[in-house]
Amino acid sequence: MAWQGLAAEFLQVPAVTRAYTAACVLTTAAVLDLLSPFQLYFNPHLVFRKFQIWRLVTNFLFFGHLGFSFFFNMLFVFRYCRMLEEGSFRGRKADFVFMFLFGGVVMTLLGLLGSLFFLGQALMAMLVYVWSRRSPRVRVNFFGLLTFQAPFLPWVLLGFSLLLGNSILVDLLGIAVGHIYYFLEDVFPNQPGGKRLLLTPGFLKLLLDGPEEDPNYLPLPEEQPGPHLAPLQ
Repeated sequence: MAWQGLAAEFLQVPAVTRAYTAACVLTTAAVLDLLSPFQLYFNPHLVFRKFQIWRLVTNFLFFGHLGFSFFFNMLFVFRYCRMLEEGSFRGRKADFVFMFLFGGVVMTLLGLLGSLFFLGQALMAMLVYVWSRRSPRVRVNFFGLLTFQAPFLPWVLLGFSLLLGNSILVDLLGIAVGHIYYFLEDVFPNQPGGKRLLLTPGFLKLLLDGPEEDPNYLPLPEEQPGPHLAPLQ
């Protein structure tokens, strides 16, 4: 019964958050027995010469072996991915997926310069950064240790990674890409002469959001709200 309740609760999670979180957990579970991290990491030579295209995706899904770092990252991925999807991206599933695609492409290109092999943590940092900039007045309680305004959260996470002895290059990459997205999507369009440069492809909107309603469509009388007269006999 507990598993059924957990499954029912998980199905209430928005689709993109549910899919990405499940993919991360399943990838880590597969590494326990079926796969090796060497089959998942990003390697340009293997991608473009050996056509191991899956590495472009799997390097965003592996957060390390089971342990504190994995559960910590999964907690933040699930929480802030869900808060974005239920908040500023509510009803805009295609735009949310396009943000993932934009972030993934830019991180992959910049990751080539830094020889970064796994970029899941960078994607997490991007999600946290975008949420924090769109929620500037929210106060965040960091495990009961610190309380601060949301825009400081990415930097607190970066400092926490540093304390754990991890490389902060991946976190910095995620913050940088998150800032690029935030600037292009939220800042530049509101400047004099600015406009939206990140336009979600129509096929994504059609696939994920369904066809848009025609603003000139006039519903039939029986479809309009309010009382209706019975048809004449």
